[in-house]
Amino acid sequence: MTLTSDVVLDPYDYDFHEDPYPYYKRLRDEAPLYRNEQLGFWALSRHADVLQGFRNSTTLSNKFGVSLDPVSRGPHASKTMSFLAMDDPAHLRLRTLVSKGFTPRRIRELEPRVTELTLKHLDTMLEKAGDGTVDYVAEFAGKLPMDVISELMGVPEADRDRIRALADGVMHREDGITDVPAEAIEASLNLIVYYQDMVAERRKKLTDDLTSALLEAEIDGDRLTDDEVLGFMFLMVIAGNETTTKLLANAAFWGHKNPDQLTQVYEDTDRVPLWVEETLRYDTSSQILARTVVGELTLYDTTIPDGDVVLLLPGSAHRDERVFDDPDAYVIGREIGSKLMSFGSGAHFCLGAHLARMEARVALTELFRRIRGYEVDEANAVRVHSSNVRGFAHLPITVQLR
Repeated sequence: MTLTSDVVLDPYDYDFHEDPYPYYKRLRDEAPLYRNEQLGFWALSRHADVLQGFRNSTTLSNKFGVSLDPVSRGPHASKTMSFLAMDDPAHLRLRTLVSKGFTPRRIRELEPRVTELTLKHLDTMLEKAGDGTVDYVAEFAGKLPMDVISELMGVPEADRDRIRALADGVMHREDGITDVPAEAIEASLNLIVYYQDMVAERRKKLTDDLTSALLEAEIDGDRLTDDEVLGFMFLMVIAGNETTTKLLANAAFWGHKNPDQLTQVYEDTDRVPLWVEETLRYDTSSQILARTVVGELTLYDTTIPDGDVVLLLPGSAHRDERVFDDPDAYVIGREIGSKLMSFGSGAHFCLGAHLARMEARVALTELFRRIRGYEVDEANAVRVHSSNVRGFAHLPITVQLR
């Protein structure tokens, strides 16, 4: 198949951030294996190819990281991205040890506390909303996930605002910047220093948080080093905080754009998980993930050489009309099942998927118990500019309380 298409995929382009879906459609139709010479990557956009890409963790390696940003790429990537930037057997060893601390039971036991944190932030947001507009991201969606992670790890409440600010600093990108800015690197270092102190404290005296559980985790005498614990904590901040914030805001935005779909949710909050799943399909937080070719890979009569970067586009895969009926329609309750790739697939399937789903369910259920309607001020909504995640930096809303 020849790659004759004049469509340009630039993950740093603000126009692409506003609405990537027309670009994706053209890629799927015209260049299912796309090449960008200038930025030096290939991209796969069809559902079948993206799924195959996630599952082929030998030829498509994670070991140089999963971001296109040059500073994040390289053999050092696992220092901040933990086992997400590793291949087996190193990946499996670390993942198995970490999952001894990060258990479904621990997540279940966290739910009452997640509900408390949700209500605290909801109270503040709804009070500020009063008769006017309030920023749903600044007051709610941007605060809750980082607080949940801090709760899980054992960060004292007094430090959480600061930790949240550092986490935001790690992710922020200005217009036209195609690499990690100095401010983000500084925020990353400050965050790591904070967590280093926390790990050192737990080494002296264990508590019942995830940080202690990670230090205690052991398989046949094998334990996590301090650096490995730190890498995982940092991964939680990036992967677990950012994506859930985006999910909560994307759900609110698309619910507002499709009010007929939300009627069923107002009537029955048990349908919130279906709302979450359709949001994950329709406009997923994680749009683009990078892999590195090991050996070589042949697709569409084209051989991709060793060391080249291949981008997997789950954001495009979820709108593939080869797999979903009427994919550009937002339909709460549609059949999605195992076709969803928001959390990846295969060996690197997201360890935090159940935490993200639980958080989103609790947050949106409690919100809908308190309101009977809301409107998004679209003119003043501001998108996040990132080469791999999609969502809102600001989402002003007005609410009608029940």
